[in-house]
Amino acid sequence: MKYCTKCVFPSVAATPLTFDENGVCSGCRASNIKQIIDWAERKEMFRELCDEYKTDSYYDCVLPVSGGKDSYFAAHVCKEFNLNPLMVTYHGNNYLPEGEINLNNMKDVFGFDHFIFRPSTDTLIRLNLAGFKLHGDMNWHNHAGIFTMPHQLAVRFNIPLVFWGDHGFTEQGGMYSHNDFFEYTAKDRYENCLHGFDWFDFVGLEGLTKKELNFLIYPSDNEIINVGLRGIYLSNYFEYDGEHHATIASNSYNWATAEGDFDRTFRKISNLDDMHENGIHDYLKFIKLGYGRGTDHSNYAIRDGKMSREEGIKMVEKYDHVIPSDLKRWLSYVSMDEKEFHKIADSFRDPRVWKIKNNMWVKKTINGNEQSHGKVYK
Repeated sequence: MKYCTKCVFPSVAATPLTFDENGVCSGCRASNIKQIIDWAERKEMFRELCDEYKTDSYYDCVLPVSGGKDSYFAAHVCKEFNLNPLMVTYHGNNYLPEGEINLNNMKDVFGFDHFIFRPSTDTLIRLNLAGFKLHGDMNWHNHAGIFTMPHQLAVRFNIPLVFWGDHGFTEQGGMYSHNDFFEYTAKDRYENCLHGFDWFDFVGLEGLTKKELNFLIYPSDNEIINVGLRGIYLSNYFEYDGEHHATIASNSYNWATAEGDFDRTFRKISNLDDMHENGIHDYLKFIKLGYGRGTDHSNYAIRDGKMSREEGIKMVEKYDHVIPSDLKRWLSYVSMDEKEFHKIADSFRDPRVWKIKNNMWVKKTINGNEQSHGKVYK
C-alpha cells in the first residue's frame, strides 16, 4: 500500500489517484492549482456565463441542495448574482434533526422556490438493502437521487443550467484540473457519481420495479439536447472551501452545525443530510478500502494548510477504524441482523488492502505497521 507523501490518501481509494515522482497524489496537485488561480477573473467568467443564459423564464437555473454548508454557499452565489433558481432536494429519509432544520430554512432565508422529493419509505428501505447487497453501498440511492432528479426537472421546465457545487472526484482526487472547466455529464453521472450502476441494475432486487424507480431514470440524450442542458460546477468559478462555506452559512443565514460528535470524523460541518453518511456508510468504505472520513477530512485540512500531515495521521488512527453507533439503527431500519451485515460487507473487502491472519482481517497502516480490524465472519 502506497500513501501520498503530502496528505494521508492511500493509493487504493474511492477516487482514482496518480502519484508524481515525489510521491504526491493527484488530489494534492489539483489543490495546488487552486492556489494560483485568479478567482476574481473566474468570478467575472461566471457572470458572463449567467448573462449568456439569462432569459425571460421564471427560473434561471436548477440548484441541487441538501441543506448543507455547500448548498448554502451555492444559494448565496445565486443571490449575489441576482439569479432565481429552483432549488431541488432528494430526501433520503435519514436527515439529522439539525440537517432537516437547515434544509427547511432555505426557502425562507434565500426566498427561492424549493422542490423536495421524498420517495416512499418502503422503496427507500428496499433501495438501502439492494445497494448494500449489490456493491456495499446502502446510500447509493442518495447519489442516484440527487444526481438525477434536478436534471429531470430541468428538462420538464426547460431550464438549460444546473449548478452543482464541486466535483468531488476532482476536489479529493484530482481527476481533472480546475483549468479543465469540467462539466457534469451523463457519463460522469454513471461512471463516477453512481459508481458504474444505474436504476436498471436494481430492477428485481428486493422486489423493486421500473415504475418504482422512475425518479432515478436520467433524461434521454434527445431531451438534454432539446433543452441545451448543461451541468456547471461552481468550483470552477469560486474557490471551494467547506469551512469558509460553513462560516458564511452560519453568520449570514443562521445555518447550524451538528450538535453532537461523530464517531468517525472530527469535522462537524459535513453530511448532516443523512445520519448514516458519516457513520455506517463511511464504515463500509473502511471495510472495502481501509480508510474513511478521518482520512478524507484530514486531506482537506492538510491541503488548506490547517493541519500538518502528522496531525492528519493521528486523525486517521483515531477515527478510520471505529465501528459507528448508528449501525444498530440502520440494521433495525432494514430488518437485518449484525452477523449477516458483516458477512455481506466482508465480501467487498479489497484484496489489495486486506489479508486474513489468525481469522482476523489485517491491513498495513500509513506507518507501515500491520493492524487487525475485526474477525472474519463465515
